[in-house]
Amino acid sequence: MTLSSPAETASAPCPHQQASEFLLGRINYERTAVLPYGKRHMKLDRMRTLLTRLGNPDAGMPIVHVAGTKGKGSTSAMIAGVLQAAGYRTGLFSSPHLESIEERFQVDSVPCPGDQLVALVDRLRPVVEEMDREAVADGSLGPTYFELVTAIALMHFSQQKVDITVLEVGLGGRLDSTNVCQSTVTVITSISLDHTKQLGSTVEEIAREKAGIIKPGVPLLCGPLETGPRNVISEIAQQHGSRMIEAGREFHYTYRPPLKLEKQDRLGSLDFEGDMGSEDVQITDIPLRMLGEHQAANAALAIATASQLRKQGWRITSDAICDTFSKLTLPGRIELICRRPAVVLDVAHNVAAVEALVEVLATSFSCSHRVLLLAATRDKDVRGIVRVLVPHFERVIVTQYHDNPRAVATEKLGKIVRAEIESQKVSEREVVENPDSKAAWQIARKGVRRDDLICVTGSFFVVAELRSVIYADA
Repeated sequence: MTLSSPAETASAPCPHQQASEFLLGRINYERTAVLPYGKRHMKLDRMRTLLTRLGNPDAGMPIVHVAGTKGKGSTSAMIAGVLQAAGYRTGLFSSPHLESIEERFQVDSVPCPGDQLVALVDRLRPVVEEMDREAVADGSLGPTYFELVTAIALMHFSQQKVDITVLEVGLGGRLDSTNVCQSTVTVITSISLDHTKQLGSTVEEIAREKAGIIKPGVPLLCGPLETGPRNVISEIAQQHGSRMIEAGREFHYTYRPPLKLEKQDRLGSLDFEGDMGSEDVQITDIPLRMLGEHQAANAALAIATASQLRKQGWRITSDAICDTFSKLTLPGRIELICRRPAVVLDVAHNVAAVEALVEVLATSFSCSHRVLLLAATRDKDVRGIVRVLVPHFERVIVTQYHDNPRAVATEKLGKIVRAEIESQKVSEREVVENPDSKAAWQIARKGVRRDDLICVTGSFFVVAELRSVIYADA
């Protein structure tokens, strides 16, 4: 009797698993302990070569290109939603994903089906393998994970014959793989300190990297900017002959937040007015489901972008705008999972984002007792994040995520939290540590009353790790 080897008896991986393993086998800077940023690692020539060998799937594709320190994911989804509501077949490329890679490639809000992803990877594989052999020969690097997913997005949108695509920048702008596109409109949502080791230690340096997406003669839409970043971006726009349309100058908004959301569902509302050059735009009482002044700013920027597209001939009505904002929600963006008690998930991972989060919790929720479940990432301003959050919660559960090596160790994060509590002299703050995020969630739930609030935040990765668990418990 002949025995088969384990390799022979084990079932072969399914096509979807093989496709996932091929992508995850690439250099993936989203999941490395150190995040590099430079022409060797993020090389636009390599991305151009990849797209050329794939037949230039982006050729002739109208593209809205969106960068920014925070808000770029929300703004991209808002722009795509408005275009879809206006009747256009719309592609949306975003990153990272919360639960599955297919989320990154959406056509009319539908993620790429698994079988189509497999077919796209099969088409991509021989081109990548050829580029890998060439890279070995000349001592360079082959295409990275993010370059491949960018190419997949453009291939998918081309095959699906979209009318227009919204591309969200992954990191920075100037050297990002999306920056090979020829955009119809460019958008910069905001500038604040984040990824300082890669993009620069000042907001002006970061602004210069983000402004790398500006294209000659292509209109630039900007959210609210401080003076320093604005001057940098304005100078680059002038050099490229690009009209700069900016919040607080060419367009304005007024936001009215919803109140006491822990008790019942309510929407905020937004008024918008803008001078878009050939027309004045004014829309009042726009219902806004997404929460916060920062999302109102993102919505105003999306409306200004839609107005600019309308100027270029795209048929976008006020009804399409209002319909989009009354319904649009995004997973992990101050996401209210349930009430009584209120459970809020937010992917905030820099100081500006957690400032926006605590403002929403203070304005739109009246819960008197609040519990924070916190994890953080090593390359962020962890002390700054903790400094903002600590005064707003009576109980802090410290944990870490496990799907990425950049997580701050639970013990270290706990020390930072305790030191900040002592520094701020805030009394009666309970701190509990548990390195298992799922166990930490159960600790956070224990003892909460119907009128309390639990907030899970600090990193995209902890929200991704816990969201399905929390939904199951809710």
